[in-house]
Amino acid sequence: MAQQRILIIDDEASIRESLSGILSDEGFVPLSAANAEEGLARLEEVRADLVLLDIWMPGMDGMEALKRIKELYPDLPVIMISGHGTIETAVQATRLGAFDFIEKPLSYDKIILALHNALQLAALAQENHILREQAGQHRGITGNSPVMQQLKAQIERVAPTEAWVLIRGEHGTGKELVAQTIHRLSPLAAKPLVAINCAAIPEELIESELFGHEKGSFTGATDRRRGKFDLANGGMLFLDEIGDMSLKTQAKILRILQEQKFERVGGAKTISVNVRVLAATNKNLEQEIERGTFRADLFYRLNVVPIFVPPLRERLEDLPFLVDDFVADCTRKGFGRKRFAKAALQLMAQHPWPGNVRELRNFVERALIMSLGEEVGEVEVRMLLGGGVAKVVPSSPEEYLAAYRNLSYKEAKRLFERDYLGLQLAANNGNVSQTAEQIGLERSHLHKKMKSFALEAGEGE
Repeated sequence: MAQQRILIIDDEASIRESLSGILSDEGFVPLSAANAEEGLARLEEVRADLVLLDIWMPGMDGMEALKRIKELYPDLPVIMISGHGTIETAVQATRLGAFDFIEKPLSYDKIILALHNALQLAALAQENHILREQAGQHRGITGNSPVMQQLKAQIERVAPTEAWVLIRGEHGTGKELVAQTIHRLSPLAAKPLVAINCAAIPEELIESELFGHEKGSFTGATDRRRGKFDLANGGMLFLDEIGDMSLKTQAKILRILQEQKFERVGGAKTISVNVRVLAATNKNLEQEIERGTFRADLFYRLNVVPIFVPPLRERLEDLPFLVDDFVADCTRKGFGRKRFAKAALQLMAQHPWPGNVRELRNFVERALIMSLGEEVGEVEVRMLLGGGVAKVVPSSPEEYLAAYRNLSYKEAKRLFERDYLGLQLAANNGNVSQTAEQIGLERSHLHKKMKSFALEAGEGE
């Protein structure tokens, strides 16, 4: 485990020297600054785990420095030290966010106890933050098909290492889930996993997102902001859709990845970081390199361990297990307890699922919302999937009525009406006027029915 850095900000050289000796003896890495301005500059250059801050100093005093530190690094614990302490000063420092207040002459035991308590509390706060972010997320990889067993084995091998990983696969296959699993199984699980979607950020802002910016560096930059690389320091950075970055940004990313150093937009100071990088893309980067839209040197830097996430069509035997997981998630969200009939699952296995697992999750949620009974049947699945599956004529009235078996007359009537209108609209390509004329309903009445059943019109309607 890396040694923790403690920054000492005090104008008295003898205090800095004695504290540095104590910290070194306890296994910490001491850093020092002779005034508040120098201390703030050190924090920009080097990540610190805790600050020991004197109150009375020439220039900017400790109270003002505490305000600045908490604005820039709200999670960084600060212990105030002073030779002229009062109860009012201690209360003010606590209100401003100081963890503790220690009076001079400094006691060795008090300093060490306060340090350990502050660092332990900061670690717990960070762990709780990570757990809150992960709450409700699907943290396991579902499926026992051969391709998924191979994927899980690759993750288990690479996660404990420091190797960088390039995760490849189509849209919606679960590349982000793979990154989260690698993080969870790695030695950095208690450290942050900072994700950035490179495709979702405008070109003119991506450098600010990645590297941060200084106040006034561009229009709208009203404050200094830390970038994703800075926030991920000591942990992992997940670069999603890496293939959508411009060549200009790729060049800057490559330099940072090689040197682990960068400057904020509008800044001149070099900031050092230590991050493990996971990247993901749905593009064929080899083809992008041939087209000249992706840098070969960046590809080889990221592609230390390639992992391919299979599309859903290559692992359809996992579909029932995925559906069970999604139904359980929806039940926790208050959708009620429902299930999918076996015939419905068989029909779903005939669908190509171009949107992969993401499309399946959305479909399950939609089916549970639209279903009136306790079971999602074949008839409902066929209507919701539309032309995506082959139509099968029921072999008997009993088979056709299976979807209505557990419903009251009122519920069955509503379900039939919804199915009927959905099929008629589909036959007319969503044209409301044409459908209304064909089935003998006023157009406004049909619109009301469509709204009540959450049916959509076609383009131009």
